[in-house]
Amino acid sequence: MNKEILEGMLIDYIDGKLNAADRARIEGELAQNAEAYSAYEQLREVMNAMDKSEKFEPGSRLKASFDHLLQEEIIKNKPAKTVFFRPLLLRMAAGIVLVMAGVAIGNWINTNNKHETEIAELRKQIEETKQGMLMMIDNQQSASQRIQGVNVAMRIEKADDEVVRALAKTMNDDPNTNVRLAALEALSNFHLEPLVRKILIQSLSQQKDPIVQIALIQLMVRMKEKEAVKDLENIINDAETMKAVRDEAYSGLLKLS
Repeated sequence: MNKEILEGMLIDYIDGKLNAADRARIEGELAQNAEAYSAYEQLREVMNAMDKSEKFEPGSRLKASFDHLLQEEIIKNKPAKTVFFRPLLLRMAAGIVLVMAGVAIGNWINTNNKHETEIAELRKQIEETKQGMLMMIDNQQSASQRIQGVNVAMRIEKADDEVVRALAKTMNDDPNTNVRLAALEALSNFHLEPLVRKILIQSLSQQKDPIVQIALIQLMVRMKEKEAVKDLENIINDAETMKAVRDEAYSGLLKLS
């Protein structure tokens, strides 16, 4: 089985999103392919770490722990040659913990103005972690690493322009449909931001992946985005548009008109 297809299906298998036929196919692959089973174990470990990170509460040793993690990851931060190496799990887990802590740190900053030096250091660490997340999203060797980077971005309370543009590029250009859909979902979390709304509308005329097109049209309807009407009309009138996409665009047009 193609590695990228396998990685995408493993993620859906862990999340319980596969139908019965695909689930049986993956279970057969895991039983016969030791490398596939190793990838499954590592992906499950990372995704469990991400779920647990949502409950993270920073303690009194926050700064020291962050500094120690960050220094270790800077020393080991070399381009990954394969998605199956365990150091990747450590980098991703450390990144997840730091990014999730960013929200709590924001509240802590407002009530601890006397600790400006410590705050500046923590901000620096969060920025470096964001850059690590962007590197994951841009990793063209591994669809699973890109999708994990997007999942980390989903947990950011307010994305800056750099993160938004990275997600937009992924949504429009990534060769893997699962990664594109994940990027679209991440952007939808910030749809109230003017830049994000503009990017989502523009993507209607750029998308060629029918699955992403349909998801994008449905999002336009949920957003009640009337500026998308013209693009929906273009999709309907395009003879090369897949019928399912055209039907979805027609339904969306009726709801927005």
